[in-house]
Amino acid sequence: MTPVTAFAGQTVALFGLGGSGLVTALALQAGGAEVVACDDSAASLEAARSKGIGTGDLREADWSRFAALVLSPGVPLTHPEPHWSAQLAMKAGIEIIGDIELFCRERSRTAPGATFVAITGTNGKSTTTALVAHLLREAGRDVQMGGNIGTAILSLAPPAENSIHVIEMSSFQIDLTPSLRPSVGVLLNVSPDHLDRHGTMERYAAIKERLVACAETAVIGIDDAASAAVARRLSEAGADLRTIAAEPGGQADVVAVGSAVVEATASETRPVADLTGIRSLRGAHNAQNAAAAYAVCRALGLPENEIARGMRSFPGLPHRMEEVGRRGPAIFINDSKATNADSTEKALASFERIYWIVGGKAKEGGIEPLRGFFPKIERAYLIGEAADEFATTLEGRVRFERCGTLDRAVARAAEDAAASGAAEPVVLLSPACASYDQYRNFEIRGDHFRELVRALPGVEMNRPLPATGGG
Repeated sequence: MTPVTAFAGQTVALFGLGGSGLVTALALQAGGAEVVACDDSAASLEAARSKGIGTGDLREADWSRFAALVLSPGVPLTHPEPHWSAQLAMKAGIEIIGDIELFCRERSRTAPGATFVAITGTNGKSTTTALVAHLLREAGRDVQMGGNIGTAILSLAPPAENSIHVIEMSSFQIDLTPSLRPSVGVLLNVSPDHLDRHGTMERYAAIKERLVACAETAVIGIDDAASAAVARRLSEAGADLRTIAAEPGGQADVVAVGSAVVEATASETRPVADLTGIRSLRGAHNAQNAAAAYAVCRALGLPENEIARGMRSFPGLPHRMEEVGRRGPAIFINDSKATNADSTEKALASFERIYWIVGGKAKEGGIEPLRGFFPKIERAYLIGEAADEFATTLEGRVRFERCGTLDRAVARAAEDAAASGAAEPVVLLSPACASYDQYRNFEIRGDHFRELVRALPGVEMNRPLPATGGG
């Protein structure tokens, strides 16, 4: 744990007692602060009290006694309207921050030279975070990995001069981290997402930009217009900037070309890593993730050969194009993390002869942006709330079935794939939807898919990938 001493001798309000909230409260208390924690769940409050965390009713509290409100990133700060606890904090004129802000303040106070890598993007940030941490560990560095990837940042060892913290950050977390100044900041891409929480695409992109704007070194993908604009602004400001791209032809410093990572310098362009045969990094999107990880590790001084060698042993992440098993020629892919069309596009681009399990709680735009991939889909199996909406989109373009639930969809897709006679049919769970209509989170949805595949007769299961928690 990282004790938070920045509020020693002061009283701090805290709302949200999920996993990271409990750790935050304990870290504040360990650093000498008094905590008044609150949650809308009676069970969460009881769990906090059982750990010795101070609780109270923040609706009735005297807010003049609080130095800050520490807010869970899952709680609305601005849209569709500020949570009642945020409204009370604003009225009292006290700052609203998150757990990563507490880490940043502790780093500034105790180990300002400690290396801190922060990674964001609409898609790919979990894989890139895990890959950077893996490459650094393989090179013998002392690495702590956490944040939005599932391990609360304050549960990690404290920042130290010889350690490297590799932290995934969501837009919600960035919004609660005003003093964010990483050693290396990474912005992979920006596409519409979480607009219900940020109001507009412009605000969402501006929040993402904050992660790289104050970084000592910025690594930015330039394949989308919003991110390219961020890169231009930082370049004009004279920032230490490394750009990455998934397609050749631009002015990026590191480019993913097919299955190769290519570095461009003033004097030459040369391949620096070959991703051929690395199943955990298949697809153009993962080549971009690898390019970003390469740029980060080079900025931290790793030699090229160590980076290339480390990539070959990367195990990947669960629920991100995870090959869970095979039955005869058929491959079963768990891409439950694909909660929007942009993420599902990466999976559809990576395979042929697809038996696609899709649906859940739809996001804005549905699967309309995926029309260009419909010819690759042999049949679609619709689940969840989005079934009717997606059926309308697919009508006359892709054969489909309304299956309703994942268990029926897996059974039907497996049956059709086996009967297809194709050389390598792919049963793909890539929902392009949130899970909340039928599952508490995408991890539980992906775990259920894995269990259903395991129950099929004749399946050879792959070794499970290490779990990372929420991402």
